[in-house]
Amino acid sequence: MNLLKLLPLLFLFFAAACSTLVLQPADFNYPVESVISIGDDGIAKDERYSLSFNTKPLFFEESGDSLAYVGKEIRMIRNTQGYYFITSKNFKNVYVFSADESAMNMKSKILISETGILNPAFNQRNPYVELMDGSNKTKLTAEGIESEEQK
Repeated sequence: MNLLKLLPLLFLFFAAACSTLVLQPADFNYPVESVISIGDDGIAKDERYSLSFNTKPLFFEESGDSLAYVGKEIRMIRNTQGYYFITSKNFKNVYVFSADESAMNMKSKILISETGILNPAFNQRNPYVELMDGSNKTKLTAEGIESEEQK
């Protein structure tokens, strides 16, 4: 009988020990974009944020050519929710990634221009990431383009 009384107490003890520690609020944004040259092996390394990743699948997704990264650079910024926004000159899209265990997973692919972005640059404009291409400015979220109607 005493064992039955102790069982709920043991359950509560183990449940409390397994709770997750949450640190809130947290702001993950990078205040300025990173312009990262891609190495001969296809790896982009951002020394400032101690980040490196393989760009070959990204360039293959965009162009159908896994060697399209040669001699290129990417532009990257991170928003407050922790999503990475990545594009490059002549890309048609901005790719949004989340960090995972030793990987970056694509959350969304945002079509910006059918002809390609000529001179991309990112700015942090909370709660958006602003993509500039010449005089064109586009407000982005992890889900896509923020339209004027959504304001």
